[in-house]
Amino acid sequence: MDYSKTPTVVPFGGFDANADAVALRTAMKGFGTDEQAIIDILCARSNSQRQEIIAAFLKEYGRDLIKDLKSELGGKFEDVIIGLMLPEVDFLCQELHKSMKGLGTDEEALIEIICPRTNDEMKQIVAKYEDMYNRPLAQHICSEVSGDFARLLTLIVTGCRDPAGQTNPDLAKEHAEKLFNAGAAKMGTDEEVFNKIMAHDSFAQLRLVFEEYKNLTGKTIEQALKSELGGDLLNAMLAIVECVQSPPGFFAKRLHKAMEGMGTNDSTLIRIIVSRCEIDLGAIKAEYERLYDKTLLSAVKSECSGDYKRALCAIIGNA
Repeated sequence: MDYSKTPTVVPFGGFDANADAVALRTAMKGFGTDEQAIIDILCARSNSQRQEIIAAFLKEYGRDLIKDLKSELGGKFEDVIIGLMLPEVDFLCQELHKSMKGLGTDEEALIEIICPRTNDEMKQIVAKYEDMYNRPLAQHICSEVSGDFARLLTLIVTGCRDPAGQTNPDLAKEHAEKLFNAGAAKMGTDEEVFNKIMAHDSFAQLRLVFEEYKNLTGKTIEQALKSELGGDLLNAMLAIVECVQSPPGFFAKRLHKAMEGMGTNDSTLIRIIVSRCEIDLGAIKAEYERLYDKTLLSAVKSECSGDYKRALCAIIGNA
């Protein structure tokens, strides 16, 4: 489904990197920190403008702005601001690494970051990940997860997906039949066939495959996947389906899940809001309100507090 990629953070008009650098230094020097000034500046600048501010800060004061921010801020508020200061690809690499380091693995984070990516996006992440951590991303993934789930993620990470927008109606029918023959038409499931098609076909092509599958079987692809697969592999496949059908819906559902029930999954909340704010957070906001009959802004206000809440709300925007 085509959709309007509406950002909530856009380049600031009348931008002056030197003036912002001076204002940030003023907000942090002496006793106490003017957190609101930091929010007003950094949450209202594009990422490329923030990179200019970092350079201007270094030139003017001989200081590392990110290090200064880390020394002055703390907790989840710090996580939001530092996330904003990193180039997007660096931020996503950091989040991937965080999801796999230490004991246990955050499979949902891996799915959320990897499954929506195009080949071009994935290529940038793969190159930057090895540069940042001196380890191939695919190798790290395979050391943390296993089986068909690992194989699916590895196929996406290694750039097997066809170019965006590429479609072939005849091939869509063929792939729909292959999915049927690999699942519902036989005893057991041939996960390799599901992996190959879901990781290789472009999202536009997969949209055709899913339509042909329903024409062929009378069932949706979601119904087919749920009857044939389970665990993390199923979750990853369903994430791909959601991204094919509606990327804003995929992220809106992730945001809602992060805030429902007892406690909030702040890592997910921060990651999506920070990484999508210059891409399609406006569309995600609209889809969130459509799905849950309340605004994303009101949900964040009810779940978060203090400077952390104010920073997220500034990024989301009141409109």
